[in-house]
Amino acid sequence: MSDIKVASRYAKALLELAIEKKQLEEVTADIKELLAVAEANREFQLLLHSPIVNADKKKNVIHALFGKHANAITLSFYDIVTRKNRSNVLVSTAKEFVRQYNVHKGIQVAYVTTTIPLTDELRKSFQSIVTDISGMKNIELVEKINPDLIGGFVLKVNDKLLDDSVSGKLRTLRTRLAQRYFVKTY
Repeated sequence: MSDIKVASRYAKALLELAIEKKQLEEVTADIKELLAVAEANREFQLLLHSPIVNADKKKNVIHALFGKHANAITLSFYDIVTRKNRSNVLVSTAKEFVRQYNVHKGIQVAYVTTTIPLTDELRKSFQSIVTDISGMKNIELVEKINPDLIGGFVLKVNDKLLDDSVSGKLRTLRTRLAQRYFVKTY
């Protein structure tokens, strides 16, 4: 079975258990913390994927990192996945869990890249645009600053990309000019 299917099934099971036990927010916070640790620490990701490190050592590392403050459901889930030698899918399961959590709560995540930090007025404008695109009321904007855009913005909602940046327009113009065939006349 592919890792994507495994991650999806594990995430669904964890989400349903957290909902049943009425501890969804606590489990979600633990999962987001796992993602933050994995993103910030490449060695942690390598440890989870390593076939050389045995399951007990992986479990000990996970308990050292999260054991003091993580929810019992989350720790049990980590233990089961590690014991079954599937720790390599923990990060992808966490990403899928967050995606399924957002669907369950009706939250639309949108990624905005600009050259400057967003003001409250701009933030509301982007939330309005995302609401028009997705039809969802709960919008979570993930803001990123990239001075290479020169000006404008790039907005990504699901599989839609709205590139209204100066660098994007220059790239489009460069592509159009490269496709023109000029005939040399003497």
